[in-house]
Amino acid sequence: MHKNVAVLFDLDGVLIDTEGLYTEFWAETGRIFGIPSPTFAADIKGTTLKSILNYFPGDELKAKVMQRIHDFEDTMQYRMFAGVEAFLKSLKDAGIPTAIVTSSDEVKMACLYEQLPQLRDMVDVVIDASMVTRSKPDPQGYLLAAEKLGCPADDCYVFEDSLQGLEAGRRAGATVIGLATTNPAEQVTPLCDYLLPSFTGLTIDRMLAVKKQKNE
Repeated sequence: MHKNVAVLFDLDGVLIDTEGLYTEFWAETGRIFGIPSPTFAADIKGTTLKSILNYFPGDELKAKVMQRIHDFEDTMQYRMFAGVEAFLKSLKDAGIPTAIVTSSDEVKMACLYEQLPQLRDMVDVVIDASMVTRSKPDPQGYLLAAEKLGCPADDCYVFEDSLQGLEAGRRAGATVIGLATTNPAEQVTPLCDYLLPSFTGLTIDRMLAVKKQKNE
């Protein structure tokens, strides 16, 4: 048993392999609705739908974008990255509490659970967009997850891929483990304590060693 340790995961680009699909979707949506920024899809990574909708003026336009994203997510095929299920099982077997902290809304999460019902059973807490008032890079979601798990944030390990999410983990005071699934390694590395190549073969001891090395 590992006391006073908890592990908090972002969802897209960390546990499930969807970030490329979202990048294409939001880039196309930006073009369709006249968003002038060529980096729109990158600018919004890790933020809630509520925050994204601020880019689209007027209730009618917001409603069209919401319908478009929900139609997209209804047909999306979700799959976990290699090694994720084994690592989650090892944490559960060791009695280490876990949480998912995601910018996704309840509609998206319902679709996800239909396809991957085992994922909900493998974590103790899920914090989605309906439970926070401030989007990443604000640390609110991670601090809330730590509170619900009864673990101080500075004893938590955060797994993140987006620049906003990495910053949220840092602001929470957690040990941040980054994945270069969405952004180049050179952008992720300065914002994390350890760059994880893949969940495949990752052990709890290796994860715990990151904090030890951080504090040396």
